[in-house]
Amino acid sequence: MQILQIFTLLGALGMFLYGMNLMSSGLQKASGNKLRSFLSAMTSNPFKGVLTGLGITSIIQSSSATTVMVVSFVNAGLLTLAQAISVIMGANIGTTVTAWLVSWLGFKADISILAIPLMALGFLFSISKKNQRQNIGELIVGFCLLFLGLSFMKESVPNLDETPQVLEFVKSWSSYGFGSVLIFLAFGTVLTLVIQSSSATMAITLIMLSMGWIPFSMACAMVLGENIGTTITANIAAAVGNTSAKRAAMSHTIFNVFGVVWALILFQPFLALVGYIIELFGLPNPAADGFAVNGAASPQATAALYGLSMLHTLFNTINTFLLIWFIKYIEKAVVWIIKAPKNKDNETFRLKYISAGPLATPELSSEQAFNEIIHFAQISRKGLGYVQQTIAEKDSNKFEELRIKLVKYEEISDKIEYEIAAFLNGVSMGDISQTTSMRVKAMYKIIGELESLGDSGEAISRILSRRNIHNKTFDEGTLEKIASMVQMVDEAYGVMLTNLEAAHNGTLTNIANAYQAEENINNLRNQLREAEIEALEVGGKNYQTSVYYMDIVGELERMGDFIINISQALKKAFGHK
Repeated sequence: MQILQIFTLLGALGMFLYGMNLMSSGLQKASGNKLRSFLSAMTSNPFKGVLTGLGITSIIQSSSATTVMVVSFVNAGLLTLAQAISVIMGANIGTTVTAWLVSWLGFKADISILAIPLMALGFLFSISKKNQRQNIGELIVGFCLLFLGLSFMKESVPNLDETPQVLEFVKSWSSYGFGSVLIFLAFGTVLTLVIQSSSATMAITLIMLSMGWIPFSMACAMVLGENIGTTITANIAAAVGNTSAKRAAMSHTIFNVFGVVWALILFQPFLALVGYIIELFGLPNPAADGFAVNGAASPQATAALYGLSMLHTLFNTINTFLLIWFIKYIEKAVVWIIKAPKNKDNETFRLKYISAGPLATPELSSEQAFNEIIHFAQISRKGLGYVQQTIAEKDSNKFEELRIKLVKYEEISDKIEYEIAAFLNGVSMGDISQTTSMRVKAMYKIIGELESLGDSGEAISRILSRRNIHNKTFDEGTLEKIASMVQMVDEAYGVMLTNLEAAHNGTLTNIANAYQAEENINNLRNQLREAEIEALEVGGKNYQTSVYYMDIVGELERMGDFIINISQALKKAFGHK
C-alpha cells in the first residue's frame, strides 16, 4: 500500500508539472508576439524593466521562460545586458505569484472541485478550428491539471501522526538551531535541482508545511534554498550557450545568492517581519514561539501558508529594491566573470543563438531559430565580399588563400544549415501553433537557399581555378563588369536582410524591394551577355575567357534567384496582409 502511495505522489507531482508547462505554453502561444513586443518596448529604465519582468512572469507563470526570452533579446541586440538584469529581477518577483495562487486556490478555495467541469470547457476550446481558441483551451486544461495534481499530492502525502518514527526523524532535523536552517536550505536547493521547477518545489514545501511535517522557520529556509536551486538550473542550461546567455544566468545567480546571504544573516528579524504582516490580516503569527499547524484547514495552517508566500514575495521584492541601484556594477561583475572569446573571427562562425538547444517552449525556440537565420544571412553576405576579392586577385598565392576561404565558407554554410535544421526538427516535435508551424516550414526553405548561396561562392572559385589552369585572365573592362554584377547582388543581399529584420519584428508588408533588386540583376545579366556575344562576333575576345566570364555572371544571377526566394518565403509565412 505504501508503494502505491509513493507512486501516486510521484504521479500527482508529474500532473502538477505537466499542467504548469501546458498552461505556460498555452499562454505563450496565445500572446507570445504581444509579450515579445511589450518586453522590447518597456525596458527603457531599470524600474520599467522590473515591472516588465514582473508582469510577463505573472502572466505566463514561468520565470525560466521570461529569462530565456530576455537572453534571446540580448543576443539579438534588442536589450542590453543591464536591461536584461532588471527584467530578470522583475521575473523573480513575478514567479512568487505561483505561491499565492497555490496557497489561496489550492489550499483554501480548493479549485480542484471546479477543475473537472473546467476541463470540459478546455476541451471545447481545443477542438475549435480557430488557432487562438485552441491555445486558450490548452491554457484551461493546463490550469485544471495543475490544481488537480496539487490536490492529489495533498491526498497522497502520508499522515505522519500514523508513523511516529518518521515524524520523530523529521523533527530531529529541526533541532540543530541555525544548523537546521542550513540543512533545510540545502534540501530546498537540491530538491529544486532534481525537479527542475522552483514552483513545484514551492508547492511541495507548502504541502509539507500544511501537513505539519516541518515548522514554519524550516519551510522558510527551504524557500531560500529554492531560490539558489533555480539559478543553478539556469547556469547548467547556459553552460553550452553563448557569452550573453552565460552572463544573464550569472547575473541571476548573483542576485539570488546575495539575497540568500542577507536573509540568512537577518533570518530571525526577517521571519518576525513576515509574522507581523500576517498578524495584520487577523491571523496567528507563524513565526511566534510554539506556533504549530493544527490541521490543514485550521487558521494556523492558513497563517503558515500565507506567511510562506509572503516571505517569498518579500524576499524577492526587498532584494530587487536593494540591488536595482547597482545594476551597472552587477553588469561589470558578470562581464568580468564571463570573459568574451578572444578570437573574434572564430566567434563569427559559431552558432550564436541556438547553441544551447531548443528551449522548454517551442514558441520561443522559433524566435531563437530566426535570430540564427539572420546571423546566417550576415555570414553569407560576408562570403560575397570574398567572391569579389577572389575575382579581382592577380597574385597566385593570395588567390589561393582567397579560394580556400570560399571553400571554407561553403563548408560553414553546410554546417550552419544542418545545425539550424536539426534545431527546427526539435521545435517541430513540440506542441506548436499553426502559425509557428507555417513559419518553421518557411525557415527550412530559407536556410536551404542560404546554403545554396554558399555553394555558388564555391562554384565561382572553381570557375576561376579552371581559368588560371588555362592561363587566362580578365582585362580591366571585364573585371569592372563583374564588379557591377557583384554590386547588384550585394544590394539584393541588403534588401533580403532588411526583409528578414522586418519579418522578425512583425512589420513586413510587401517585398516590392526584393522584386526590384531581382529585376536589376536580371537586366544587368542580359546586358552583359548581349555585349559579350557581340564582342565575340566582332572577334576581339578570346572564346574560352569569355566562357569563364559568362559562367561567373550566370552564377551571380543564380545567387539573385536564391535571394528572391528567401523574401518570397518570408512574405508567405511572416508578411502582413
